[in-house]
Amino acid sequence: MLSYRHGFHAGNWADVQKHTALALLLGHLRRKDKPFCVLDAFAGDGIYDLSAPEALKTGEFQEGIARIWQRQDAPAGADWYLDQVRALNPDNALSRYPGSPALARAALRDTDRLILGELHPASHQTLKGWAARDRRIALHRRDALEFLDALIPPPVRRGLVLVDPAYEVKDEYETLPRALARALAKWREGIYAVWYPVLSAGRHLTMIEALARLPAQAGILRAEIAPPRPPATGMQGAGMIIVNPPWQFAEDMTVAGDWIAGALWDGPTNCHAVSWLADPLD
Repeated sequence: MLSYRHGFHAGNWADVQKHTALALLLGHLRRKDKPFCVLDAFAGDGIYDLSAPEALKTGEFQEGIARIWQRQDAPAGADWYLDQVRALNPDNALSRYPGSPALARAALRDTDRLILGELHPASHQTLKGWAARDRRIALHRRDALEFLDALIPPPVRRGLVLVDPAYEVKDEYETLPRALARALAKWREGIYAVWYPVLSAGRHLTMIEALARLPAQAGILRAEIAPPRPPATGMQGAGMIIVNPPWQFAEDMTVAGDWIAGALWDGPTNCHAVSWLADPLD
């Protein structure tokens, strides 16, 4: 299906948590001089216009990034992420928001690489213009699972895969763990970050159980966030599954996630949780 456009949801509270996790992962990769590669299977538009009709129609960013983007007290990871938001909005008016491709690009050094996959024709065209003439970026218009099968392992054998479907197609909850199992068989040392919505129907639970069984060398981590008063219908929370998280990522994500929850919702400390689904293999 090609109906989903993230512009309606860009910068919402789920994006804030997801992109903070991504910022932390990028920071861990940058700690070493060795090159790294980021593969973004559902890349989206790159940068989102928060003054566009779709963003204004839902206004979701007002309950997310708009609440925290000018805060100066964010912990590691969240501070870099907010720096990127502020860099896109130098006039102190929040009108643009960096998607995952823009955050990854901001972290790249000369020797690092970014590989983007986007099937939607409009988003692909937007990305094509945005990434033009940047030799560090490769763009593919193909189905995300085909993207993973074809491009893993990447030529730079150190890095991160981000997978954040819209889950409009129900069988994605089943096909995604199988795709990651195939990817891990070819690239065991890669970091895999999977975003998911928490819905009342509970379809995400079977996917999490399947992901927890993957043979991850460095373990499997879950970080989940939910507003203190979630709606009765729709998205009640959101989470990230990190396969092969870097050393000390769990501690960093706990601090950053707790700060996000407090900053977004005026102080609650029980709205974000980090836990191990599978311990590191011996």
